[in-house]
Amino acid sequence: MRAVITVVGKDMVGILAGVSGVCAREGVNVLEVTQSILQEFFAMIMLVDISKLEMPLTALQAKLAEANPGMTIHVMHEDIFNSMHRI
Repeated sequence: MRAVITVVGKDMVGILAGVSGVCAREGVNVLEVTQSILQEFFAMIMLVDISKLEMPLTALQAKLAEANPGMTIHVMHEDIFNSMHRI
């Protein structure tokens, strides 16, 4: 099972480390990452393997937000993401 994590907010040191650290502690494997800095704003999309995650995605999202204050973070199961983006 996979999920998509999006992170958006004002750029600062440690965002990638904060997000990937929570993922590692919770058994979430990062498969792909794309990130960009647009002037002072940071944007990142991660595709992650959640097959070893032992909590609901909403709890993972809450932990990610707590570890990265000031960032807008969403976690969405791949099936829902794909359904929302079908034409």
